[in-house]
Amino acid sequence: MSHRLRALRLFVLCCAAAAIAAPVSAQQPANPQARPKPPAAPAKPPAQAAQPALKDPVVATVNGQPIRLSELEVAQQSLPQQYRNMPLQAVFPALLDRIIDSKLVVQQGKKSKVTEDPAFKKRMAFVEDQVLQDFWIQREIARQVTAEKLQKRYEERLKQMPTEEEVHARHILVSTEDEAKALIAEIKKGAAFDKLAKEKSTDKASGAEGGDLGWFKKSDMVKEFADAAFNLKKGELTETPVKTQFGYHVIKVEDRRKAPPPAFEEMADQLREEMAREAVTAQLDQLRSGAKIEKFTMDGSKSDPAPAPAKPAAPAAAPNRPAAPAAPATK
Repeated sequence: MSHRLRALRLFVLCCAAAAIAAPVSAQQPANPQARPKPPAAPAKPPAQAAQPALKDPVVATVNGQPIRLSELEVAQQSLPQQYRNMPLQAVFPALLDRIIDSKLVVQQGKKSKVTEDPAFKKRMAFVEDQVLQDFWIQREIARQVTAEKLQKRYEERLKQMPTEEEVHARHILVSTEDEAKALIAEIKKGAAFDKLAKEKSTDKASGAEGGDLGWFKKSDMVKEFADAAFNLKKGELTETPVKTQFGYHVIKVEDRRKAPPPAFEEMADQLREEMAREAVTAQLDQLRSGAKIEKFTMDGSKSDPAPAPAKPAAPAAAPNRPAAPAAPATK
């Protein structure tokens, strides 16, 4: 995070704390013993009713130029994600100062006629093109990637996904094969698996849960462990220790099932990105197909036309046949 953003965060937190504390302190009189007298009721009702709050009020002026609330709403979307997700009122003071600084710089730039600089005009044209491009793309995505189409893509994807099996298993991890063999013998004699896991397993995370690993697919575990677990039936225990890079495991399968399909929420972002990419690509292909596009070399000259494929050389003329021998003279 940049120093400017750190300062923004600190400023936001300070302002938020001040905003929370201010109403409390304002409600307490300076002398708690002296209670203020209630104001006398007005003799006549106010001549005018209170004005309704404006939808887009002016929140500051800079040398007479107004800054409206809507400008802060737009500016908030350019902040890092953690600030975009915060209520606008939480970043309002820091964001307002940032826009005030921006207005001052812009005003000074116009005074110094920066807008007449050719380099500025080129950059401005480029920025305008980028904004237009982004706006058009986002509008096309919103138009084509609808909630209905997203749901349909999700349902289609589920049909294409192979059904996987899952097991719900427990394990006890120890350092030596002999330790694992001793545990298997104890469990077969009736010792509680979960109790031994809590006492003996070097995998403290699962050990605290009685060795419970929850549901997992074969691809979720190292090969040796997965092969052993998925070869067991419900309620079965490994007959021999299973060695992996972590040590020796004693495994018990609690249950088996077909893995439930991923929920829509789990796949929505991935599907939306996929559909957005497809929609934009299709639109660009369509635009290219209807456009006249010419490409030139880096110096602006037309690129040399591609050489026509060489025609096969004509076969050489057949050699002159030797003259037929003269007929022998008759006698």
